[in-house]
Amino acid sequence: MAVADIISKVEAGGRLTFSEALELWKEAPLWQLSQLAVKAKRERSGDKVYYNRNFHLEPTNVCQFECKFCSYRRSEGEQGAWDYTMDEVLDIVRQRKDSGATEIHIVGGVHPTHDLYYYTEMIRRVKQIMPQAAVKAFTAVELNYMISKAGLTTVEGLQLLKDAGMESIPGGGAEIFAPEIRNEICPQKGSAEQWLALHRAAHSIGIDSNATMLYGHIESIEHRIDHLMRLRLLQDETGGINAFIPLKYRSANNSLSHLGETSVIDDLRTLAMSRLILDNVEHIKAYWVMYGKTTTELALAFGADDIDGTIDDSTKIYSMAGADDTRPTMSVEDIERICHNAGFTAVERDTHYNQI
Repeated sequence: MAVADIISKVEAGGRLTFSEALELWKEAPLWQLSQLAVKAKRERSGDKVYYNRNFHLEPTNVCQFECKFCSYRRSEGEQGAWDYTMDEVLDIVRQRKDSGATEIHIVGGVHPTHDLYYYTEMIRRVKQIMPQAAVKAFTAVELNYMISKAGLTTVEGLQLLKDAGMESIPGGGAEIFAPEIRNEICPQKGSAEQWLALHRAAHSIGIDSNATMLYGHIESIEHRIDHLMRLRLLQDETGGINAFIPLKYRSANNSLSHLGETSVIDDLRTLAMSRLILDNVEHIKAYWVMYGKTTTELALAFGADDIDGTIDDSTKIYSMAGADDTRPTMSVEDIERICHNAGFTAVERDTHYNQI
């Protein structure tokens, strides 16, 4: 189908097929993708761009997996490794008790000895300190490991975490679903089917989630579209995905550094096409810690309607990989300015996209 016909189909509310998405991604002018994506964004959220007051809690970067793209993980005892005690974790939370944060985002390495019961206790004690804040915790990879180690079914393990106070899960660990790419960049990690099954199980018991895609390394556009189509199918089935977050591969200090990084133009095309393909996912997030503030402002003209939160210098995952902000933090005033400059209105939300 010609690009003009595909554009007409999208404008009429039609769902993109794989071949149509590929043609549009490769051939449509950038300005036209911007127009289509912003129209699709406005149909869902008007002139609103969402943010929240949040901080990250990263209990450890000790990880038994060795993904080639990761600049964050360390082996136990290696220089740069950390593994906070429970008291140290709780001290971090106490320091931010009165920060106004409505979300605590907990992720880290897949630690070889920390188990499901250790993390349920952590969530329970974190919630005792900040009962007003939602806990969004653990990637599917972390969850599959800790639940399997406990000898429980996925639903049983997730229910224990939910009972302890976990309300939502982030979207990390998805990387690229295609097995030939996973086998090359993260061979020790679980399969796409395991990631999807974990999120499906979470949705079945009322735990919502985000979803991600790590792009800009060895994958092709076809691999990206396949990834997005699989997420769209999951969302058709469960409706449990709150937001999709395209994650740009950052090249510093990892085994794929020789690849360099993809262009800002590719970032913008990826954002726009994510908005157009994922017609059943309400929100597309331009994660400002990863893109930097300038590109994040541009992203709002390509279909993004969320830029994450204030962060409060609490994550090292992207700064260790070479992101612009080595101590990431954003004030509400900064967020409002970025949104205003792009022609939108900043709106504070909670973890589940209820307006505050």
